Amino acid sequence: LPGLHVFAIAFALEVSVGKTNTVTALNNSNVLLPCTFTTCIGFQDLVFTWYFNSTEMVGIYHGKIKNKASEPTIISRNPRVEFVGSTTKKDNNISIVLNSVEFSDAGKYTCHVRNPKEKNAQHNATIFLTVVHKMVETDNTVTLIIVGVVGGLIGLLILFMLIKRVVLFIIKKTQDGKKECLVSSSGNDNTENGLAGSKAEQKAPPKA
Repeated sequence: LPGLHVFAIAFALEVSVGKTNTVTALNNSNVLLPCTFTTCIGFQDLVFTWYFNSTEMVGIYHGKIKNKASEPTIISRNPRVEFVGSTTKKDNNISIVLNSVEFSDAGKYTCHVRNPKEKNAQHNATIFLTVVHKMVETDNTVTLIIVGVVGGLIGLLILFMLIKRVVLFIIKKTQDGKKECLVSSSGNDNTENGLAGSKAEQKAPPKA
């Protein structure tokens, strides 16, 4: 049982930077670095730190949260870093905004959380920032070609199916027509033969 308790504590605190861990920012713009944390048993005097490129250096933002009913207080921060999260709302959001990003700001940002209430359980998540001179639109030419080809093939398949149905319909109608012609022609022949036969029978008595 004690082992299970430690296992539960180890996985109670979790930190996340969202679905993707990469962010691209335009040089001299402001960029949001998202981070949230979850804890099963709540938190007390929780400490969080944002690190740039290394967890051993002084953090670019250092904050403390007394409890769920209070917002974080700043312990220390880089002048260009602004806290934009909130911990009194549904999500324990400890996101920051890095103002006027430069090319030298590109790198690894780590959001680290320590919760004394969980026997100082710690967890972190990392996000990678890329700084570019200008935002380039993604070249979707290949995608468009693939979509076009697939769409064209589907179109051809539908066209083929339609032509096949039309052809089968025409063949069926033609065959039905031939059957009608054959029946009709056969009936005429029988009628003519019958008439001829009856005429012959009628002419036979006078000759006799």
